[in-house]
Amino acid sequence: MATDVTTTGVDKMNCLLQGELSALETYRQALEKIEDPRAKQVLMDCHMCHSKRVDSIVEKIVSLAGKPAADSGAWGSFAKLLEGGATAFGDKAAVSMLEEGEDKGLADYRKLASDPDLYVRELAADLISKQEATHEKMRNLKLLLK
Repeated sequence: MATDVTTTGVDKMNCLLQGELSALETYRQALEKIEDPRAKQVLMDCHMCHSKRVDSIVEKIVSLAGKPAADSGAWGSFAKLLEGGATAFGDKAAVSMLEEGEDKGLADYRKLASDPDLYVRELAADLISKQEATHEKMRNLKLLLK
């Protein structure tokens, strides 16, 4: 990698990647447990959107000669919370947890949208609207299921 800034930038991109990998795990678990057909379709759409973001982040990291994170790391514990708890209380609780994850992801993208590293800023700017869209879908789904 060319500079320490780029190394730090790749680390920040890997944090986003870990969040997206956790989102994939969480949505996959929710899809296995949620029964409402309206909710399932929204979850499938969100899962696909997060999957595309994973691809975009990995592509950017590789283009900077970085090594993409292989797993969700600490973020994976969020997925385990869903698996172990929220789905036991039904679709509404699972969707509420997914929305909380979307909140966290949106905060991460917003923070990095003003990062000093140009590569990080560009990546966040490219993906933030997609994160906003999945966040809104979860918020709307939560309201629909109430």
